[in-house]
Amino acid sequence: MRVLVTGASGYIGSRLIPSLLDADHDVVAAGRDPGALSDFAWAPDVETVRFDISDERSVLDAVEGVDAVVYLVHSMEGADFVERDREAAELMALACEKHGVERIVYLSGLVPSGDLSDHLRSRLEVETIFLDSTVPATVLRAAMIVGAGSTSFELMRRMSERVPVVPIPSWMRRNLQPLAVEDVAFVLTRALEGKPRNRHYDVGGDEVLSYRELLALFADVAGLWRPQFVVPLVPHRVVSEIVALVAGIPRGTVNALVESLSHDMVCREDAVRRDLVPGHEFTRMREAFDRSLHGDTAATSSAGDIQGEASTDDL
Repeated sequence: MRVLVTGASGYIGSRLIPSLLDADHDVVAAGRDPGALSDFAWAPDVETVRFDISDERSVLDAVEGVDAVVYLVHSMEGADFVERDREAAELMALACEKHGVERIVYLSGLVPSGDLSDHLRSRLEVETIFLDSTVPATVLRAAMIVGAGSTSFELMRRMSERVPVVPIPSWMRRNLQPLAVEDVAFVLTRALEGKPRNRHYDVGGDEVLSYRELLALFADVAGLWRPQFVVPLVPHRVVSEIVALVAGIPRGTVNALVESLSHDMVCREDAVRRDLVPGHEFTRMREAFDRSLHGDTAATSSAGDIQGEASTDDL
């Protein structure tokens, strides 16, 4: 199958492409600057194409002649990111309809109950656009993705290493179902097999942990002693500002992640294990942390450990 990967230079895209190549797909790696994709280990084995989601002509040209699109475009910066994400999804859906694409695979986020943050609401809006188009869309909803180089992992690593004690805001006493990037790439690849499905799937690992338990597990694997204490009545915005400053990660990105911490981010159904990955054993978090902390640095190569780092990571 000829597969267009949007966001090929991003964290998920760069690690997904080796999995697609191993599954004998012909990969078209899309990026605003195709020349910059030459730095990736998989560059000699893929076709590259210019792709700017705000440029209708480049989207139409990139989609022409492909069988499937893996859509990994997300915005978390700027006051208008919700509008930009919606317009981008509408443009991609129309391009896929025009060129007779067989299927779209979209990596979204879990949708918790209650009021949604702008970030989560935007993810839901994008998946709705794809599911309502005439092209079948398989939407994979994931919570925290664990792997060296991922924003969530690097945020956890930097805060754990730089802060000797761990303050836990009272509103953050929630549960989540994290997922190793190894499993994300596997499920995305399997979503391209078989008959196209037009539905969403919740995807999570085999463990449901509280945020406190997850942070304690990370510290244990990293060989750190980090006592925790609960802090009441701390606004989300204050936490975002402090975390962004300490971790050195853009404020908009941190704010989007922090807002999700006030929800239980757990799967509501497990049909993905029946339809896409029957019998698959998901990576345990202790192993995911250990490999992410101590693995090799060739995560974008088929010969490397996908949980590890890569020289092309931008965090």
